[in-house]
Amino acid sequence: MARRRRTSLIEDLIEIASRLPWWVSLLIALGSWLILHPIANTQPEVPKDLHQMGQSVAGQIIRTFAFFGQYVLPAVFVIGAIGSVLARAERKKLHANVVNARESGQTIEGISWREFELLVGETFRRKGFTVIDRGGSGPDGGVDLVLHLGTDKYLAQCKQWKAINVGVTVIREFFGVMAAEGAAGGFVVTSGRYTSEAKEFAEGRNIQLVDGVLLKRWISNHAAASFNTSASSNISQENIEARAPRCPVCDSVMIIRTAKRGAYIGADFWGCSEFPACRGKRNI
Repeated sequence: MARRRRTSLIEDLIEIASRLPWWVSLLIALGSWLILHPIANTQPEVPKDLHQMGQSVAGQIIRTFAFFGQYVLPAVFVIGAIGSVLARAERKKLHANVVNARESGQTIEGISWREFELLVGETFRRKGFTVIDRGGSGPDGGVDLVLHLGTDKYLAQCKQWKAINVGVTVIREFFGVMAAEGAAGGFVVTSGRYTSEAKEFAEGRNIQLVDGVLLKRWISNHAAASFNTSASSNISQENIEARAPRCPVCDSVMIIRTAKRGAYIGADFWGCSEFPACRGKRNI
């Protein structure tokens, strides 16, 4: 693996900002200006003794940093927000190309490890997660994505392994990272397969193993759902409800929900519209 080149603090901040949602970067830019601008404009007090002289020097240093920071930090995070928007457009284009692989020639197996991370992140976004791209240092990096669903935090690791199966060592190490970071659950996503030992270890530990077959299903299902939503905008609510199954417990109309916990975390299922009074569900 190639050694990462040295970067400046400003470059690192821009990279961090570009990995955040664009609106978060803009909020940080605005907040940094509102905090630093008043500090930079405060008037220094005239020191009367040696003790106050030291405080005056420290205050002047702080004002100097605030003076430059009130311009530098907002600019950095605005640039990061622009980068986040461009990255979002890149992810959407990549997702569309994989969905239309026959026309574009881009498949899950044929893209680079970095593109694979972007594709997985976009897939989770379309499943309702808020995604922060932490990014590994290479194709075998650690935690690649931090996912938030409501108040719960999840971790995701991407493995674009086509020639070999993902083994139990990877899953065991990932489980340790989950415990260290206090995550409610996690996903390991690969374009290939998992060994039987890896599947046995993940069972009951709130880790969902997503292989290439399931990932393709997620991508195609959400692409179809998006198409159906736009194409049926004029269909009445009664027709939509008529297409949904009935709850096996109370016979109410069911709606599509996303599992937040358990072995099938992140997976879609039919849940009763009367939840939590009724907990009936069906598989999609």
